[in-house]
Amino acid sequence: MTRATKVVVGLGIAGILTYLYYTEVKPVVIFGLRSDYAHAIPYQKIPEGLESLKAESCGACHREIYEEWKSSVHAHAVEDPFFQAYWKKDHNIWVCLNCHAPLENQQPTLIKDIPRGRVEKAVQEPNPHFDAAYQQESITCAACHVRDGVVLGPFDDSAAPHPTKFDPTFRTAQVCSRCHNVVSGPAQFYNVGPCGTYVEYEGKFFMQERGMICQSCHMPEVERPVAEGSPIRQGRRHLWRGGHDPEMVKRAIAVQVKAEPAHPKPGDDVRLTLTVINAGAGHKVPTGDPDRHFTVEFEVRDEGGQILDQHQDTMGRWILWQPVIVEVYDNRLLPLASRDFLYGYRLPDRPALLTVTARVRYHIQTEGQHEMLKTQYGLTAADPYYFTVYERTVPLTGNLTAAWDGPPARNGQSCPATHHPGDPVRVGTLVLEKKALE
Repeated sequence: MTRATKVVVGLGIAGILTYLYYTEVKPVVIFGLRSDYAHAIPYQKIPEGLESLKAESCGACHREIYEEWKSSVHAHAVEDPFFQAYWKKDHNIWVCLNCHAPLENQQPTLIKDIPRGRVEKAVQEPNPHFDAAYQQESITCAACHVRDGVVLGPFDDSAAPHPTKFDPTFRTAQVCSRCHNVVSGPAQFYNVGPCGTYVEYEGKFFMQERGMICQSCHMPEVERPVAEGSPIRQGRRHLWRGGHDPEMVKRAIAVQVKAEPAHPKPGDDVRLTLTVINAGAGHKVPTGDPDRHFTVEFEVRDEGGQILDQHQDTMGRWILWQPVIVEVYDNRLLPLASRDFLYGYRLPDRPALLTVTARVRYHIQTEGQHEMLKTQYGLTAADPYYFTVYERTVPLTGNLTAAWDGPPARNGQSCPATHHPGDPVRVGTLVLEKKALE
């Protein structure tokens, strides 16, 4: 066999192996399958006493809950522009609907078989029960509350014009696990799944000592009638605020800044330490989609506003996507953990009116990803894909310790997440003393 023949044969074998790898080993989506979300929630019939499974029908009696749901990300999980762009990138693969519109009633096809776990090879047939308008309700009331013609809920003494049944999972975090616990697949080596918030849930301090579950933050307790004309009782708001909500992200973290020396002179080296604390989330921050990350930014400006120096650090997940998926690094914050970010700047030898800004930004995706989705996959969202959760500017003269520890300047550059050294960390009604953070 000549050398040229060997090269041709070798290239042919390599080509065949590459083809087999991408068509039989590596999934076409960034996650693996698990039995509960590999299929839609089975077809649900309308419970006796109700006119329809649609949320508006539920809202006739459960008005406040219905209005909250309408404002939630759950209610718009299908039409969400970010989802639509990513879904287009993934060729509108059916499996994504199993979380974004999870009822079989909402899906255009029935999945009869998934040969070798390959979602792109799934055997599909038209769904005679498909309701296109109902699909647009995304994660609708019945997705969680209706099974086998019965309305499930967290109460064991319900009196309603339709069949009801107490389901204890509504009082646990388990009710969130189906979609917020996406696992790895073949040739995918994540530390946790790509959307693994459920398995990140911290079970000691928040769960055991505080008795908190996912709903404690994402479905806050409220006393009100569950339905029109019913008695007042303790229920939960159906909001599910999370990683797309600036105020929710601000509640999750606390920020403090220390400066040395306290009274810098011209020519001194000024050192800043910005500490980010995961003070309010029972899971890692950031969490969910692996694209999400924080940036910690410092910049020095002169009196004319010109940037003289800047520095940026990132906190998130670094993932190699090809040829295999490998999570290279993860420096996100565990619950109650903190991390210091350092910055130094040498002052000029002559006095100058300089300011330094410290900023923490939360990013839903990178600028490159956002541009790609806009130019290639039709993203038209006006929604911000990053927002500032902490920002403060102080002069690089005088008492730096007092400047960082004192009340914020009235310039809109500080946010409620500001935390001063030695203070307890307050997140909503939860106060974490310093000892709990160490």
